Amino acid sequence: MTPHPAPLRVGVLGCADIALRRMLPAFAASPAAALVAVASRDPAKAAATAARHGCRPVHGYEALLDDDTIDAVYVPLPAALHARWVEAALTAGKHVLAEKPLTTHAPTTARLLALARSRRRVLMENVMFVHHRRHTTVRTLVAEGAIGELRAFRAAFCVPRRPATDIRLRPELGGGALWDTGVYPLRAALHHLGTGLRTTGAVLTRPDEHAVDTAGAALLHTPDGVPVHLDFGLDHVYLNAYEIVGSHGRIHVDRAFTPPPDHTPAIRLDTPDGTRTVPVPPDDQVANSVAAFAAAVRDDIPPDPVVLEQATLLDAIRTATTTP
Repeated sequence: MTPHPAPLRVGVLGCADIALRRMLPAFAASPAAALVAVASRDPAKAAATAARHGCRPVHGYEALLDDDTIDAVYVPLPAALHARWVEAALTAGKHVLAEKPLTTHAPTTARLLALARSRRRVLMENVMFVHHRRHTTVRTLVAEGAIGELRAFRAAFCVPRRPATDIRLRPELGGGALWDTGVYPLRAALHHLGTGLRTTGAVLTRPDEHAVDTAGAALLHTPDGVPVHLDFGLDHVYLNAYEIVGSHGRIHVDRAFTPPPDHTPAIRLDTPDGTRTVPVPPDDQVANSVAAFAAAVRDDIPPDPVVLEQATLLDAIRTATTTP
């Protein structure tokens, strides 16, 4: 009998909200990972967080990276801090799972991916929704011709107004709607349409009272000329969906990016014959993301090229932007 591989020993750099709500419980519950330590610049916060999840507190990020009992680190820090600490972790010989976006600058993303490859370390961006089984079902429906030839792709991820103190409204931390919510619809387009997307134009809205964009939209196209419309924002009614339009049908996916693990999702398929619902069993995309990271380390999988494709398109959207 082949023995099961030892769990991946994971340390966490920081006590961000996404870490506390989603990732720390997922690491602690995963049979593929062992949550070893949580680091914070605030010793009391590290101690409280570690006690809650049964691991060891560490004062300071450098101390955690110096710990030889840790194989990999999860980086949930603000986007503007990713490059520094991802590079430090790779240099220290750790595998890295970093929150999206990996960086806010495509050349920096390219450099970090090259560093990971040169050191034979896994570097993964934590875009969790791509690990939910229903997107595989959508791909199958499209491949089987359920909606005919592709005609358009639309996606939106928008959330209600953030408090004035929210880090997503601070430019020095990499805030703004494009970096925060814009990644989701863009990654959905790449997930379903593949590489080769090009930017046609974009709009980013920055109200006078904010130093970052709080709303935006982008128009892209595939090499075959299929239009791709993306909406994103931090000051909206809640929107969380994508739609694939074909020559004789349409697929609509609601709660596309952040479904709870007990949610029974459904895919709506509209055709001339009527509307039907394609059921999908509940799935835990957070646990799946942790499992995918551990498997990438176990199997020595190099970084996914889509991470750089996404970063390049984010840069292109900002470059093409009209700002009212």
